[in-house]
Amino acid sequence: MAPRASWKGYLKLSLVSCPVRLYPATSTSERISFNQLHKKTHNRINIKPVDPELGLVERSDLVKGYEYEDKKYIIIEDSDLESIKIESTHTMNIEAFVDEGSVDVIYQDAPYYLAPDGAMAEETFVVLREALRKTGKLAIARLVLSSRERVITIGARETGMFVCTLRNPSEVRGTAEYFGNIPVGKPDAEMLQLAEALIQQKQTTFDPKNYEDRYEVALMQMIREKLKGHKPIVAAAPERGNVINLMDALKASLSQSKPAAKSKTKAEPAAKSKEKAVPAAAAKPAAKKKA
Repeated sequence: MAPRASWKGYLKLSLVSCPVRLYPATSTSERISFNQLHKKTHNRINIKPVDPELGLVERSDLVKGYEYEDKKYIIIEDSDLESIKIESTHTMNIEAFVDEGSVDVIYQDAPYYLAPDGAMAEETFVVLREALRKTGKLAIARLVLSSRERVITIGARETGMFVCTLRNPSEVRGTAEYFGNIPVGKPDAEMLQLAEALIQQKQTTFDPKNYEDRYEVALMQMIREKLKGHKPIVAAAPERGNVINLMDALKASLSQSKPAAKSKTKAEPAAKSKEKAVPAAAAKPAAKKKA
């Protein structure tokens, strides 16, 4: 079954445009999640809307409200939201181009894949993709997602394009509050050299497959043991000694340091496959995968 597009519209550069589809580039469906149960009955708890005057109410009776003063609301209907029509609702109009890598990572938010919508759009799409690839540029455009206009970057990726929504500057905190008291002074030259040698020794090529979520693996192993009626094995955290002398610690680290290795856990053999611990019916009371 083909993935469902989050957005459909047009990618436009000056007078050139082509229909496109936007798809989420990530998924959390494989993460372990828990349900809220009553501690005695183990029945799943349903969260229902409650009005302080009427008690339980139906979700069909709920409306959106904007609080313009304390405890005073203006009601916003779906038709009100639909009446707001701006270009970025249906069109990614490219406004500018910037160098790849020039967008500070702190502004990068959610990743998406962009693909042509139909065979008729492919020629235009490929031309724009290759132009981005050969110039090493990212396109800057705007897009309405979830009733909010987002600034986005668009770049070439494999045979398609990669879109990243950007955070608004008002959402990014300044560094002064956190870094203001950190000294700027130069470190000891010899200690700096030892630290650089440690970095060189552990240098590698990043592969995300080597850095699995070890907590998630251990969590699933604990769930399996509980379902079998076994007492979960509690892994003790490694002891960390106090660093008495930084120079000695750097020298000792350098002498025993090894090249960077893959991230492994003792529970890995039991979790190499994505298979569930037990049949879904047995696992349901304790935990389940998100749909």
